[in-house]
Amino acid sequence: MPVARRRARALTALTAAAALLPLFGTAHAAEPGAARDGALQQAFATAAARYGVPLPVLLGVSYMESRWDGHDGVPSVSGGYGPMHLTDIRTALADHPVTGPGDGGDGRGDDSRPLTAGAASSPASASSSADAPVPAALSTLDRAAALTGRTASALRGDETANVAGGAALLAAAQRGLGEPLSADPADWYAAVARYSGADDSGTADSFADEVFDVMRQGQSRTTDNGQAVRLAALPTLTAASGQASEVGLPADDSSLTECPPGLGCAWVPAPYQQTGADPGDYGNYDLADRPASQKIDTIVIHDTEATWDTTLRLVQDPTYLGWHYTVRSADGHVDQHIATRNVGWHAGNWYTNATSIGIEHEGFLTDPDAWYTEAMYRSSARLVRYLSQKYGIPLDRQHILGHDNVPGPTASSVPGMHTDPGPYWDWGHYMALLGAPVHATAGSWGGEVTIDPDYAANQPLYTGCTTAGAACPAHGSDAVRLYTAPSTDAPLVQDVGLHGATGAGSTDDVNDVGARASTGQQFAVAGRQGDWTAVWYLGQKAWFHNPAARPTAVNATGLVVTPKKGLASIPVYGRAYPEASAYPAGVPAQPISPMPYTVLAGQRYVVGGLVHGAYYYSTTFDPASHQVVRGRNLYYEIQLGHRVEYVLADDVTLLPSALG
Repeated sequence: MPVARRRARALTALTAAAALLPLFGTAHAAEPGAARDGALQQAFATAAARYGVPLPVLLGVSYMESRWDGHDGVPSVSGGYGPMHLTDIRTALADHPVTGPGDGGDGRGDDSRPLTAGAASSPASASSSADAPVPAALSTLDRAAALTGRTASALRGDETANVAGGAALLAAAQRGLGEPLSADPADWYAAVARYSGADDSGTADSFADEVFDVMRQGQSRTTDNGQAVRLAALPTLTAASGQASEVGLPADDSSLTECPPGLGCAWVPAPYQQTGADPGDYGNYDLADRPASQKIDTIVIHDTEATWDTTLRLVQDPTYLGWHYTVRSADGHVDQHIATRNVGWHAGNWYTNATSIGIEHEGFLTDPDAWYTEAMYRSSARLVRYLSQKYGIPLDRQHILGHDNVPGPTASSVPGMHTDPGPYWDWGHYMALLGAPVHATAGSWGGEVTIDPDYAANQPLYTGCTTAGAACPAHGSDAVRLYTAPSTDAPLVQDVGLHGATGAGSTDDVNDVGARASTGQQFAVAGRQGDWTAVWYLGQKAWFHNPAARPTAVNATGLVVTPKKGLASIPVYGRAYPEASAYPAGVPAQPISPMPYTVLAGQRYVVGGLVHGAYYYSTTFDPASHQVVRGRNLYYEIQLGHRVEYVLADDVTLLPSALG
């Protein structure tokens, strides 16, 4: 969504922030290492016993809020602290002020119909108000302090105190429902739902359902400060009779939404309306009839780069951009804005927009410690699984794209393409939640690798989160860096589209995707040397550190393309448009514009799929003239670099990657 290159921050309205705010932390995450003895595990056991909460319930709720991480006392996107995500929005705002989204950029990405002047800029932010009321869901830390006698400072910064505060809140919720402090986790469904802070029954129930699923499956992991925590599986656990009916929150009207059953989802429509006298002045999406008119084969994952309230205000502004869904951080609530049959303006590439669904997630890519909650990851994964099944979208990283993986439609657009959700989005965890975990599918003979670093242990240096050149907080990352030789002393590979053929070269800036490969992306192997692996990337051989003792990729096999025999090189495209002869009278032929990249003879790139050239002509408010132009051109989508691209099928040979 809004540009992910913004760095300056200033205080926004507390009223706008009151529905879950993004925050920036300067503290560094603990360096990964061997798991320490179970001090945090003991803290959970002690708090559970002290407040009469079943230990699995306490562990399950904390896992949903933070996956048991403390984030070094830095507040989350929604102003929550510690493993139990106790919220203190006033302190979070005072210590970590935020801004609005800034320039939205060209989310439509269509040469034949540029955005109108007002469509790329956001409405003015509201003025700040220190006296604005704070919803109870954003001030749970104060109540935890009253229940436990602990100071607010301790509840924010001490994990043991934080766990005790969460246990006290759960016990208070159980008593408030008129229920006894039962030792049976089955009796705590309604209290867990209330703990979510959701204001509708669908979201509260969805949160509780996920917590109960966590308890049934069990979990075990090492936290961000090296604590080993374990929740034993309770495979037969179900909520006790009558618990679901006790949640007692109003239901959202979800009759117009396209969401899976049981997911808290509301209809908050984006406006399709004319904004000026010119028939081309309209927003903020296009009417269509997908999949009858055009296949939906891609889902684009964004982060909002704005507060929840600001995000909803923007998507309801016809002079701004439009996307299909937004997912809230604190409780995983989903709002749908555009019917999936219609085309949103979100990806910055019209071809991608015409064949995709855009999902925004409340958060900031430059705020690694303002974490994406497990509730948000799980709600998003449930939604994407549903959409994947509905439209036959493959659950792989060439069809489940980050906004930072969407290609620029033309060479000139590459430097301005967005970079969210960025290197701190945990693609490995997300793909596992989708039911498509990254795993080896071949030995070293397979000819491909799938990027798969250990997220927590993989902490490459990034700069530019606050100031250009300044180090970002140390944090787990899904990305590996690519070098021109098997050494970290070698230069990073060059992205000529991003930096120019004679530019300064790729950098470690958090928004520079020129020499980056992310979890789940697949590349053809170009060589191996000791602890290093080379892949074909942006028309060159790119090396990344891949030691056997701590691998950052797994072996795979599949299909690749290489230039046809006799061709020294072939062009690459950012969109798969038809040939000029396919356009009927009245529809201007769109140029098949080559990107600044080329694929040289002998190089290989992993194939995501075969697509027919198509262009959705839609330049006026009246949909009567809208039509999909189809041609004879066939393209392969390939993983060229960090972004996907397209090559003409006539230019390449398709072959198994295992063939040497």
